Amino acid sequence: MKNINIKDLARELNLSVSTISKAFHDSHEISEDTKNRVLETARRLNYVPNPYASSLRGRRSKNIGVVIPEVADSFFSLAINGIESVAKEKGYHVLICLTHESFENEKNILKEFQGGRVDGVIMSVSTETSESGHILDLMANGLPLVFFDRVCEEIETAKITTDDFESGYKATEHLIQQGCDKIGFLGISKCLSISNRRFEGYQKALNDHVVAYDTKHTVSCTNDAAHNAALIKELLQRKDHPNGIVATVEKLTTPVYLACAELGLSIPGDLKFICFSNLETASILNPSLSTITQPAFEMGQMAATLLFKSLEKTSFSLSMESQVIPSSFIKRNSTD
Repeated sequence: MKNINIKDLARELNLSVSTISKAFHDSHEISEDTKNRVLETARRLNYVPNPYASSLRGRRSKNIGVVIPEVADSFFSLAINGIESVAKEKGYHVLICLTHESFENEKNILKEFQGGRVDGVIMSVSTETSESGHILDLMANGLPLVFFDRVCEEIETAKITTDDFESGYKATEHLIQQGCDKIGFLGISKCLSISNRRFEGYQKALNDHVVAYDTKHTVSCTNDAAHNAALIKELLQRKDHPNGIVATVEKLTTPVYLACAELGLSIPGDLKFICFSNLETASILNPSLSTITQPAFEMGQMAATLLFKSLEKTSFSLSMESQVIPSSFIKRNSTD
């Protein structure tokens, strides 16, 4: 639902626009009772004040918003570099907002953006995001949005993704070819399409190669690093623990290596391990890490390019512009 503007709010309260404005600026010229009425009605009607309207006078903010779960993951750092390479050429600034994998944070960030702070948004959703009303509200207010990596499938806009199903298949097939017959899967969220697609690829590879699927070898990790470490250690302590693991996100690399060290398991002797990762240090880990490496910079660059096309040309339809950029498989010593 489109948010109301200040004139609508004034009409609802039978007050002048200037009185509404004074209430938001806590002016001494109006009573506390009037201020409270204005603020209460604004909350009820989901009115978002635009603190930039008076200074912009109809001009653009020259900012784009980038909403991501975290920056510790090297994928997002590289994607930001790709986004900024395009934004800089266009004379725009990039405002980076972190959700820290929180749906509530994500909703609040998008609501704030509706106040005129940015001209468009590039976004990768949180692991908690299971519905999209807040994103539809943003778009209903005229802000173009492009997803990258983590997307909401039901929303009609551009989505820049990689070949997650094929990559999940390729990673699993590689472990099978290396002799693994008990292959574990470390996921992060059943709400995320990327995690689900990677899992589907994993299952298809097992089925195609007639390798048994064991639900006990599938672990749903969380946003809690200590909890993830405990889950992985528990998996590897089982008598029938996997001899191969596919991990769907980079941050699961360290707990796997540490758990193996603590339990006296060797990589790749006792456990062959492959991870979706853009870590620059993958080649110098001991052993070096086999990876599915996403085209992070290119994905960010493409997302920004499409967003600016939408900003520059009102007839440009983002809903027709989704792109899939293939990832790369890099074999290293962890799966020898």
